Amino acid sequence: MVDFAGWDMPVQYASIVAEHQAVRKQVGLFDISHMGRLRFSGPDAFRFLNFLTTNNVRNLDVGEIQYSLIVNEHGGILDDILVYRFPDHYLMVVNASNRQKILDWIQDRREDYDFTLEDLTFSHAMLALQGPRSEQILNPLVDIDLKQIRYYRGAGAHALEQSVLVSRTGYTGEDGFEIIIPAEFGLPLWETLMEAGAPHGILPCGLGCRDTLRLEAAMPLYGHEMNEQVDPFTAGLGFAVKLDKGPFVGRQSLEEIKQRTDRRKRVGLELEGKRIAREGALLFSGDAQVGQVTSGTFSPTLEKAVAMGYLPPNLASVGTSLEADIRGTRVPAKVVPLPFYKRAV
Repeated sequence: MVDFAGWDMPVQYASIVAEHQAVRKQVGLFDISHMGRLRFSGPDAFRFLNFLTTNNVRNLDVGEIQYSLIVNEHGGILDDILVYRFPDHYLMVVNASNRQKILDWIQDRREDYDFTLEDLTFSHAMLALQGPRSEQILNPLVDIDLKQIRYYRGAGAHALEQSVLVSRTGYTGEDGFEIIIPAEFGLPLWETLMEAGAPHGILPCGLGCRDTLRLEAAMPLYGHEMNEQVDPFTAGLGFAVKLDKGPFVGRQSLEEIKQRTDRRKRVGLELEGKRIAREGALLFSGDAQVGQVTSGTFSPTLEKAVAMGYLPPNLASVGTSLEADIRGTRVPAKVVPLPFYKRAV
C-alpha cells in the first residue's frame, strides 16, 4: 500500500505480472475511486465545458464520452480528462492528483456562466472491470445489455438494486467497463464482481499493473508524459484539440504551437536486454544528449524492455538507433511504433 494523491492505494495484491496477464487474457478488477468525478448541470454547463476544454463538447451525443484536455493560457496541459454527456448533465473524470487544481481552475473561470458543480468524488465509488471476459461477467449483474454499449459510451443502469453508471472505458488497452456507484455500495459491488469472476480467473489489480498495462498501450500518464510544460501536440494528443470550435482557454497559444516544426515528439523505445530505462533516464545519439525517458518498464506481454520519451523531430522516426543511460551504462535503444501492444478486435 502507498499514498497516492492522499488515497491509500495498493501497488499490487500478489504479483504485478500475474495481475497484468489476468487483464490481458481473462479479467482484472481495479478500485479507481481515487479518480475525481465532477458533475456539471444548469443552463450554461455545455457552454462552460466547451470554453474550459480543448475538444468540442458540441460533438457529444447523449451517452457518449470524449477524451479531452484542460490547458493553461500557454497551452501547457493541466490535466487529461473524460467528459460524459447525459440528458440533463455532464460528468468530468479527472486525475486524482489534479482534482483540487482543476476545481480551483474552474472556480477562477466561472465568471458569468450559470451552472451547478457537484464533486462526487467522495460520495461515489468507481471500479474498473478490465479484460476480454469483462462483458461476460458484468452483463448478468446489470439491467442493460452491455453489447449495446460501444467503446467510449456510457449508460445509466441498476446493479445491487442501486443506480449506477456503466461506461465502456478503461486505461489498460483491453475491453472493459468502469462503474460508478454510491460509495457505501462500492465494497458490495467489488465482492459481487470478484465472486462472479472467480470461474473466469479474475484477479484484484493494483497500481503496478495499471502502469504496465497503460504503458504497453502507449497511454500517456499525467506527471510523466504530460505536465504544464508539455502541450497537446508535442504529446501526440492533437486529436483532442479542436481549434475551429470557437474560443477556449489556451486556444491562441495552441494555434501558434501547432505551426511550429521544431516540436519534440512522443515516441516509443525498445531496449536491448531486460534492463529497464526508468523515468528520467537520459537518451543519447552518439555523444549528444537528445532526450529522456518519461515512462519505462519490462513489458510482460512482449517480454521486452520498453519506454516512452520525447525526442527532436529529426530523431523521432521509427528505426532510429539511440542509447539509454541506465545507471551509468549505455544500453542500445531503437525507436519503434506506438502503441507497443494493441488488442485484437
